[in-house]
Amino acid sequence: MLELAYPWALLALPLPLLAWWILPPRRERVSAVRVPFFEQLVSAAGSEAREGAIVIRRRLLQTTLAAVVWVLLVIGLAKPECVGEPIVRSEAARDVMLALDLSGSMDYRDFPDEEGNNVSRFAAVQRVVDRFVTDRDSDRIGLIVFGTKAYLQLPFTRDLDTASALVSLMEVGMAGPQTALGDSIGLAIRSFESSEVEDRILILLTDGNDTASKMTPINAAEIAKLNGVSIYTIGIGDTEATGEDRVDFEVLGTIAERTGGQFFNAQDEAALAQVYRRIDETAAVDVRTQSWRPRTSLIHWPAGAALLLLLSGYGVLLAGSRPRRARI
Repeated sequence: MLELAYPWALLALPLPLLAWWILPPRRERVSAVRVPFFEQLVSAAGSEAREGAIVIRRRLLQTTLAAVVWVLLVIGLAKPECVGEPIVRSEAARDVMLALDLSGSMDYRDFPDEEGNNVSRFAAVQRVVDRFVTDRDSDRIGLIVFGTKAYLQLPFTRDLDTASALVSLMEVGMAGPQTALGDSIGLAIRSFESSEVEDRILILLTDGNDTASKMTPINAAEIAKLNGVSIYTIGIGDTEATGEDRVDFEVLGTIAERTGGQFFNAQDEAALAQVYRRIDETAAVDVRTQSWRPRTSLIHWPAGAALLLLLSGYGVLLAGSRPRRARI
């Protein structure tokens, strides 16, 4: 589709006609006597012959060429553009941080997969998280791993390929054998400080209770609430175990409740996948839509045509006969 960026420039088209009507050339007719000895007569009178004013008679070719060149120049000033089809980009105004427990207990092979076979807790989590990350078409995603300490593995990004690659490179124990649950929440809060969106979601997955944090998980949850961070907690593991192997569902539920999130108990890989789907459906999404049309300037075409016609017309006039002149 062709459009003019400055269509008001077309108002300049009648300017030459207005100038011709309002400011016509000065014309004056005087009486004259033709004599064959004009030069001798002027010399005897002690005067000097001077050229009179003449108006060149314009040919039809000149007038037409001038009109066409003027129209092309005005069209060039209006900036013609080729406008493409609308391009619509929708993105969710949401940042999602995944905090994954990589303590030693995540290596236990007591977690049923989708086929009913027991696999390690981490292997099941890794597969589900990878699918979840791949489906984040619009969200920005971030990754935190925690064990004895919490580490930011990936700041918020839309580069899903990098996020998926980092998930595949995670290994149990890479952050230490203990569980710093509260510190992982604190690290997520600091990561959200640079976020400009309103929907801030932390998905916290663990199979143990807090044994290594400098800040208690409940206090960290209160600070998260003040910073507008909703925490969705996922617990896997045995609530009857002791020490690092025991998962505290009560604390996880309190964390989620105080921040406006939800707590989920994932008992197998299928349930874990369902948890992530429910989180995606439950969390509010503020969709931002941007629409624009690609524009390609075509100003060089009328400008080039005007220059070509001008040069061609000048060449034709030079090659033609001498213009006829009329004395006024």
